[in-house]
Amino acid sequence: MTIIALAARDNAEWCDTMCRAHGLSGTFTERAWTNPARTPPFYPDAVTLSPDATAADVLGRIDAAPGASVKDSFATLDLPGFDVLFEAQWIHHPAPASTPATTAITWEVVGDAATLRDWEQASFAGETTGLFLPGLLDGATVLCGRLGGDIVCGAVLTPREHVVGVSNVYGTDMGSTWAGTITMAARLFPGRPLVGYEIDTEDAVKHGFTTAGPLRVWLKR
Repeated sequence: MTIIALAARDNAEWCDTMCRAHGLSGTFTERAWTNPARTPPFYPDAVTLSPDATAADVLGRIDAAPGASVKDSFATLDLPGFDVLFEAQWIHHPAPASTPATTAITWEVVGDAATLRDWEQASFAGETTGLFLPGLLDGATVLCGRLGGDIVCGAVLTPREHVVGVSNVYGTDMGSTWAGTITMAARLFPGRPLVGYEIDTEDAVKHGFTTAGPLRVWLKR
């Protein structure tokens, strides 16, 4: 599989994990992951898994009413009635070497519901959205960075057979956040490349990622 295909598959599996934590079951085919019910906020109703995917592979399998969204992983779809919500780039980092920490931030793996709630509050500027439910901890590795005991940054790692997905990267200092996330990925999942996507790739590229190709997210208005 290409890097984009691996990244798209990882992202679809992460979306499926998020949906299942909220009691929503998705379906995988060779060309797409889809969910027949409206997915949680910020998460698409479908993710394409092949550049050969067509509108028919997704629109008949989702609630295509206004508010529906589709992640067009290869930027190849034509979706009548949908507008492009945003465009982004898949990113890739070769398997990183484990290196000593170079900042005062201490990193840990979130292991309980209370810490996950605090992590979510830090991610959403003090708000608890109810998006990140404890069941997610069974399907993903949530990273938490602390400074003076306070959570100041975080990320989500999703280990797969060939790669590790990186998503939900946030922090008050994005340089330190990306450095710490990469270091933790190297320690926890040695020998595996990292994949993800970003709208603004500048910070990721500064820390060794390269862009692999475009994607689009479509929204039914």
